Amino acid sequence: MQLTDRFLDFADQQLNPVVSLMGFTHLGLYLSAPPGQEGPPLILIKQWSSTNRALPAADVDPELRQASEERRWYPLQDAGLILGALRVELEPGLSWTADLEEEMRRCALAISHALGRDLECIQLQEELHQQRNQLKTLVHQLRNPLAALRTYAQLMLRRLEPDSAHLSLVDGILTEQDQLGRYIDALENLGRQSLPNGPDPSTAYLLPPGAAPQRESLKELLLPLIERASATASLQGRPWHGPSQWPAWSTHSAGDGSTAEIVANLLENAFRYSPPGRAIGLALLPDGLCVWDDGPPISSEERELIFHRGERGTSSRDRPGTGLGLALARALAERNGGHLTLSVEPWRIQANLPAQGNAFQLSWPQPALPAATA
Repeated sequence: MQLTDRFLDFADQQLNPVVSLMGFTHLGLYLSAPPGQEGPPLILIKQWSSTNRALPAADVDPELRQASEERRWYPLQDAGLILGALRVELEPGLSWTADLEEEMRRCALAISHALGRDLECIQLQEELHQQRNQLKTLVHQLRNPLAALRTYAQLMLRRLEPDSAHLSLVDGILTEQDQLGRYIDALENLGRQSLPNGPDPSTAYLLPPGAAPQRESLKELLLPLIERASATASLQGRPWHGPSQWPAWSTHSAGDGSTAEIVANLLENAFRYSPPGRAIGLALLPDGLCVWDDGPPISSEERELIFHRGERGTSSRDRPGTGLGLALARALAERNGGHLTLSVEPWRIQANLPAQGNAFQLSWPQPALPAATA
């Protein structure tokens, strides 16, 4: 296995002074051979010498078959695994001392730790390379059915009458197809660019760059989500309550589209985890919005836990999910200066909402609205 230059430089820093100052003729760094590999169990990776003589490979070194008072072996082990060994030979006539033994044990311990981290890094890089190749293959294969869906939707549009009530459904399919295409483009670009270490102020998404939809107003972003929610409720046989009026903020610029991303996550959670038959709705407020259901209230112990990345409520653990939706939604809200909170008494948010249930309220600070576009 090819070790990194960083590790080999570290080994040089540790062992070069030892060879020159402590009377050693040779130091050899050996790596344990991978399981199942033919050949010697130890592979000579690097050596340091006070002479011009080079150590031969372990399997052809005749000196290793002979006992020697000058030679010592120090195992390189990390987390209980033997990763290799350090071979040390004194100059003839010199003797091993307690200080010398202690110094070599210290060097071996430092090199063992560095070698363990280096091997872990190499293994992770190999796994990452394999995952990237798999991702490229999946992205390529995803484009084919996605293109087919768009083709079928466009054919349906041609067959529908101009005043057909089904036009909005086909438009919804095309809108969702466009958004899927942006996500696939963003996935394809992962690995082609370095992601920022911290939040990028130019995008409110905590998703791959390039996934933001290109719309003009918040209303234009929310309408497809409302249409999707209405269709989902119809398929699930549950009541759906969409907004009947649009506040002034809905006509303002959508900016980076993060509000729609929050609403999409909240609606997805509501439809996935609220019990069958329970009503779901989206209420638009003067200073924000609210996604609610009239199902059993989330327990008090879990009302903050569910906003943590990877955490899910007890009632949802037997259903598919990643525990990312609410964490992502709250992170987006807070990065924009807003808040995402849970109330189990929706009527306190708006009088016409249920007395009990789960209401996720997104609110933004005042003055919260960007300047209206001309």
